[in-house]
Amino acid sequence: MNKQLIYGDIGGTKTILQLAEIRDGEIHQQFSQRYDSAAFVTFSDMLRDFLNRTETANHPVAACFAIAGPIVAQQTKVTNLPWQISSAGVSAEFSIPAVKLINDFEAAALAIESLSPNDWVTLQTGQGQGQAHAQAMRVVLGAGTGMGVAWLPWLEGRYFALPTEAGHMDFAPANELQTHLFKALHHQFGHVSVERLLSGSGLTNIFNFLQMNAAIASDLAPVNLEEDSGATITALAQTRKHPIAIKSLNLFAEIYGAYAGNLALAGLCRGGVYIAGGIAPRIIDILSLGGFMRAFRDKGRFSALMHEIPVHVITNYEISLLGAKQEAHNLLNSQD
Repeated sequence: MNKQLIYGDIGGTKTILQLAEIRDGEIHQQFSQRYDSAAFVTFSDMLRDFLNRTETANHPVAACFAIAGPIVAQQTKVTNLPWQISSAGVSAEFSIPAVKLINDFEAAALAIESLSPNDWVTLQTGQGQGQAHAQAMRVVLGAGTGMGVAWLPWLEGRYFALPTEAGHMDFAPANELQTHLFKALHHQFGHVSVERLLSGSGLTNIFNFLQMNAAIASDLAPVNLEEDSGATITALAQTRKHPIAIKSLNLFAEIYGAYAGNLALAGLCRGGVYIAGGIAPRIIDILSLGGFMRAFRDKGRFSALMHEIPVHVITNYEISLLGAKQEAHNLLNSQD
């Protein structure tokens, strides 16, 4: 009898769950469902709905869920949701023998090796990329509902994914405008993390700041936004050419580039910087204008080094799901 597994990408905004079957050692997807995460009180309610929809005779024997939030002792509270999830709890409630929780950017990092050049857009190829850099450190980061980061060091003949909460590092303003932005957010929030700017709600914070303070806003009707209106701001910039929205995206790109450069320096990531998350693929035109890479390379005495580092924007929106699928398969194999 062919074995079945479940894997999913659980985010603060949306969740994708998939059921697959292992046939001849390969994963064959059988059923997929996308959910509005906030529509369910608990993850168990969602998973129960998913299993009821699959109408399968076999029972899953392994499951892996990539989750937006820190995983501690195989337990987590999902960032931006009230859900509490534990692998032991899911295993017991749904009679799934092997269940594993991983951070969503750990999952994205795990999937890097399985991607092809068709899954990304290159902002910088890097210089001197010879054999010496083939096994160098990598970093994956991405703005979406929040800011996720994972390291990829090369150990014992392969890349290992190390999840982090680096999105909650302090924001470091790089010029006068960013300093004014920092002061405004500090007055509003106290601590100003990178995620306060590099996320959907962060882009909204930038837009609101510029709308209140930029002289160009004086002859424009004010735009009232929800807390996380990144998609609305992007649409305003791309379809209506709204000047504040355009300026917001350009400033967002500069801050994004500087932060990516900081991570690249911290890890000496000659193996590459991979920009994931839901926002970057939608603003490739903005990221390609040059502001992102100028801020990335603007590291004083180490600017020359920054030219050596490849930078790619991942356009495959299912990268965390791919990583969860890969880890679910590994989990299944470990049970044999």
